[in-house]
Amino acid sequence: MAEAPVPILMYHAIAAEPNEATRELSVAPDAFAEQLDMIGELGFTPVDTAQLAARWRSGRPLPARPVLITFDDGYEGVHRHALPVLAKYGFAATLFVSTGWIRGAYDTGGGLDTMLDWDQIRELAAARVEIGGHSHTHPQLDQLDDATLRHELIHCKEIVTDELGTVPASFAYPYGYSSRRVRQAVRETGYGQALAVGNGLARRRQGPYALRRVTVRRSTGIEEFERLVQGRAIARNFAGDRALTKGYALVRRARQIRRKAIRSRV
Repeated sequence: MAEAPVPILMYHAIAAEPNEATRELSVAPDAFAEQLDMIGELGFTPVDTAQLAARWRSGRPLPARPVLITFDDGYEGVHRHALPVLAKYGFAATLFVSTGWIRGAYDTGGGLDTMLDWDQIRELAAARVEIGGHSHTHPQLDQLDDATLRHELIHCKEIVTDELGTVPASFAYPYGYSSRRVRQAVRETGYGQALAVGNGLARRRQGPYALRRVTVRRSTGIEEFERLVQGRAIARNFAGDRALTKGYALVRRARQIRRKAIRSRV
């Protein structure tokens, strides 16, 4: 029998009063609590990214009704608002950090809102939150040259390892963008699995370096959230996103061609 697909939920900021830069992709704390309550009521079992990939690699069965709860970038509200709710239910989760956005010695000042610091990240890690990589400065990785791409991946991995004492096993592509070259570099850097976006359910056949997620936004009501986690009507919910993504992909492809042409003339 074919392996059932798995919903991987992609969150960003959990904030009562987000700024304009993060408003659309933030979720209110009370809405987040309601969503996790629904996950529990529906009988889902949250697992982290490394656990999912390890089970699919080994062929061992997943727990009943698996779901992944993931957070990108490293916003302070993940510690302030999300951690108490995760702890209440004993739910696993994964946080993907852009190390140059985290408050501390490596901060480049690029964070879009109040970001976590490393003490908070250590507290999250101690509470069953897997800490994964999300690059150093959150660029569009497929637009970088090889040397810059590898620096973004390796520097992120080294900082997380130095700060937490454990090597990050999982990665999430900033903006969800990747390519065969990027995926190969992520694998060669030593990450065991990586998440894209795609706004679809994750399936084993996608491979460990292109697993899809579904976006949870501030505008995601509880009925829509139930449909997402149950895997119903996802294509219809994100039809507008797909049209925009296809259009922007053409623009980004044209930029890549122009950059290659310029480099060839230098």
